[in-house]
Amino acid sequence: MKGIVAVTGAAGVLGRRTVERLAAAKWIVVGIDRVSLPGDSASDMDIDGVDLADEAAMAGAAERIRETFGRLDGLVNVAGGFRWETIADGEVATWDRLYTMNVKTALVATRALLPLLRVNGGSIVNVGAAAAMKAAVGMGAYAASKAGVARMTEALAEELKDAGIRVNAVLPSIIDTDANRADMPDADFSRWVAPDKLADVIGFLLSPTASAVTGALLPVTGRV
Repeated sequence: MKGIVAVTGAAGVLGRRTVERLAAAKWIVVGIDRVSLPGDSASDMDIDGVDLADEAAMAGAAERIRETFGRLDGLVNVAGGFRWETIADGEVATWDRLYTMNVKTALVATRALLPLLRVNGGSIVNVGAAAAMKAAVGMGAYAASKAGVARMTEALAEELKDAGIRVNAVLPSIIDTDANRADMPDADFSRWVAPDKLADVIGFLLSPTASAVTGALLPVTGRV
């Protein structure tokens, strides 16, 4: 057993793959999401019905983990969302919505679970986006929110250097999901990032093999 890790957004495509990969690597996995996790989830403990942007809800989830395990050794902030929308024709509300989905969920989950990570030290991995480095048309709000994830990752890594907690982020390009294939049916899917491959990189960053890595923003872009 490598340790105890919590995965937010565990019901989504990447969340499910991450849970599966970590469970296969002998982690004890706690899956957290707003919706119910699938019945075939590989997680050892499911905490659903949690609004990840709500501090009280996440505090409740943290208390359940504390009561059961007493600590955490890893946290993966997968939860997030996307919307393609130009600045000229889009809505200002989209910027607030994506900030909440991508930045605030990671912030609130991290703050709630940090005391459990401080028990023995550990690792946090945030899911950012390559778009945070350079936004394309229609990606303004999304890229801005993911840039927030990147800056939060860097700041928290510096903050926790002496606490024995590493903080890194993966920056995927297009993830190969059914939804993305439906949105871009003419694309070459083989160039995209397979969810299980991205989950493998997340597993590496959580592992002792990456013990010298913190504050990194690691591009995982396939051949895009």
